[in-house]
Amino acid sequence: MTGMRRSRFGGALLLPVLALTAGGVYVAQADGGGRAAPVANVRTAASSTAPATPDASPEPSEPSEPSEPSGTTSASASASASGSSAGVAGADLTAALASAAGQVPAQGEVSVAVLDTASGASAAYGGGSFVTASIVKADILATLLWQRQRAGRELSASERATAALMIEQSDNDAADTLWAAIGGAAGLDEANAAFGLTATTAGTDGYWGLTSTTTGDQLRLLQVVFGADSPLGSASQQYLGSLMGQVAADQDWGVSAADQDGAYTLKNGWLPRSATGLWAVNSIGEVTHDGRRLLIAVLTEGSADEQAGIATVEGLAKAAATALTGG
Repeated sequence: MTGMRRSRFGGALLLPVLALTAGGVYVAQADGGGRAAPVANVRTAASSTAPATPDASPEPSEPSEPSEPSGTTSASASASASGSSAGVAGADLTAALASAAGQVPAQGEVSVAVLDTASGASAAYGGGSFVTASIVKADILATLLWQRQRAGRELSASERATAALMIEQSDNDAADTLWAAIGGAAGLDEANAAFGLTATTAGTDGYWGLTSTTTGDQLRLLQVVFGADSPLGSASQQYLGSLMGQVAADQDWGVSAADQDGAYTLKNGWLPRSATGLWAVNSIGEVTHDGRRLLIAVLTEGSADEQAGIATVEGLAKAAATALTGG
């Protein structure tokens, strides 16, 4: 079965649709060791706009947690804008996002941030630190690409295959392999310092899913992947973007709910917390809303179950896009 996937980098591409086999094996397009240009997930009429059931693969087990970084749902939203073309300008963004986000039913603590890539207009609601769960896998691959770039090397065929598993399927064994390849927490922290992520701290003792971060830092990471002024070269950006554009069908939820163009890129994370039984559910990515390219990061902690967390993430993503564009 084939279908049309659109790429903002290269027009329309006719590619085989990635699918789950009856045995649960994700069948990826063979590409000879790499993708020439990023492609994007496409929500079609055949796919429900409701959240799909995410991969049942467990996130990393958690160590004892006497205290956890947490976010806040307080309405101390912050916003900034530049460029006269912004749908809602200046300080009005603060009130617009606070109003829109405040109407989203949510459990626990939440934070959302959004950036218009053309105008530079941005807004944020909530604050504090959250565990990344599997969204850190995008950071792990960005780190690996940065390290190889500095060494004047390309990723090996094995590393590319492992990276595809980690991003497209959110495979935890693949993440363990590349976590070791980057030098673990020290490697991630070094790269994040170069990327400008000032409030992200790598998880210790191999628990990469317990990396702590903020929505502001996740917007910065998305700029590293998709922005013009990036420590990553264009080939590395395109490669990582292409993988984020081909996530497995059962993970096709999250910030994509704010997309109106039919093509988007994302990485999601979901983690049941051992201490409370509640869920951390996160999503980061690039969407098009009201004709504008937006980077959106949503972090949550404390949902009763996975589906409640997904609903919160999607509601906040749509609220942020609407507040920023005014449409």
